[in-house]
Amino acid sequence: MPNIILIADDEADIVNLLQDYFEINGYKVITARNGTEALQQAGNSPDIILLDINMPDVDGLEVCTRIRNFVSCPIIFLTAKVEDVDKINGFRVGGDDYIVKPFSIDELGARVSAHLRRDQRQHFKTQTKFIDDLVVDYSARVVYYKNHSLSFAKKEFDIIELLSMNCGQIFDKERIYERVWGCDSEGDSTVVAEHIRRIRAKLSAVNDQTYIATVWGVGYRWVG
Repeated sequence: MPNIILIADDEADIVNLLQDYFEINGYKVITARNGTEALQQAGNSPDIILLDINMPDVDGLEVCTRIRNFVSCPIIFLTAKVEDVDKINGFRVGGDDYIVKPFSIDELGARVSAHLRRDQRQHFKTQTKFIDDLVVDYSARVVYYKNHSLSFAKKEFDIIELLSMNCGQIFDKERIYERVWGCDSEGDSTVVAEHIRRIRAKLSAVNDQTYIATVWGVGYRWVG
């Protein structure tokens, strides 16, 4: 699917120029001609936002301030302002980059691509955990050791996911059972110990490193 770019600027010529350029380069473009429209369009889940600072009714800095806690995508400010204090204000409210008018459209395009690549890498990192030669891919729900996949049952992977995403935190059997099997499940938390035994056996078959440590009398924690 194409990346969605929101272009917010009160200068129609700039909006039209950028829209043509980014559509030619494979983006889906949504536009706004003032701050109010920019706030509305930000709700359409853009992958990146080009935001003019000097817009009527609500300026770009205020738009960024209002949306930043709810929109995680990169925001690049477009502005004629060149003072350091203006750049500092832009970064302070959550902007990721700052390009001064008049600008090279090819440079802007390169910056947009760079920010999107960086943003995608950050999302990827949150979905994958690397522990030496062991890789936990949370999206695919697969564990690899030296690029070879290991076979885990659904509940076994659920336990790996819970512990490894909360590295160092201790979970007792009851809490693991509640989080993995659910509060309404019929059963006994002692099943957790059996699942962890199986997980350890599969991991120890490829590596003698300890990944799940027992904290005696308390519970289990992920090491690494």
